Amino acid sequence: MDSNQEPLDPKRLEAIRTLLDDSSLMVRNSLLTFFSKYKNEASTFLKSALVSQDKKTIENIRWYLNELKFSDPEGEFRTFIRSLNYELETGAFLLSRTVSPKLDVGECCELIDAIAFRCKELIAEPSTVRDQCRIINRVLFHDWGFRGNIEHYNDPRNSLIDQVLKRRKGLPLTLCIIYLLVAERLEITLEPVALPGHFLVGYYNEKEPFFIDPFEQGLFRDSEEVFDLLRSRKIVPQVSDLAPSSIREVLSRNCRNLHNHYLQSGEEVKAKLFASFVEEFDAAYARNME
Repeated sequence: MDSNQEPLDPKRLEAIRTLLDDSSLMVRNSLLTFFSKYKNEASTFLKSALVSQDKKTIENIRWYLNELKFSDPEGEFRTFIRSLNYELETGAFLLSRTVSPKLDVGECCELIDAIAFRCKELIAEPSTVRDQCRIINRVLFHDWGFRGNIEHYNDPRNSLIDQVLKRRKGLPLTLCIIYLLVAERLEITLEPVALPGHFLVGYYNEKEPFFIDPFEQGLFRDSEEVFDLLRSRKIVPQVSDLAPSSIREVLSRNCRNLHNHYLQSGEEVKAKLFASFVEEFDAAYARNME
């Protein structure tokens, strides 16, 4: 900021905050001119505004940051982690942007929207949640061809949601994320389930929960079948294994997977980056528990 300029008025900033969700060309150009005048303060304001916003507003803020050359994907993801305000879709794309800063989040969201729209077309009402999930299975795994990448399981691209959407293959965790985002658009309340060494999607609003395995083309499992899966992997099952996982756990484990895969591929700089994100999640959680 020029030394002769007055500091930004907090009330003015609050007024500007209400315009951040407006994508009209006139508003964008006006705000861009304003932010260009107060660069340092604008950068701080925009980065802080990334937290606690809806998806559309977040995309608009990223546009301003990119136009003003303020974009800092690693910093944005760390800010998200420290906020403790975790939303799965935002977190997954912020994570991917640390590897691909120029990825088109809007294009990725449009693909998920299209998958959900096709599911909605095929769902006949009234139908049970299980029946609706069968439709998701058909659309995701048959029509769109998503599958588990068994051949190259340790490829880091399997753990980046934009790459999974592009290549139609991924790990249990990232396929579960996509499944959950489609279900959310259909207003189906599913939960992530972080098993030891695997990932499922669970539905808990019936007397007996059921589980879906996106890595196995949407295979349905009941509780005992999940325990059998764990036993087949030499893991002693615990009732707590069937509990839903927090978004923090999902994204932290995603980072841990990337740390391991980049380490195996010899990309030590990226491995250290994702190890640092895991540490950030742990530290933020510890602070919140104090």
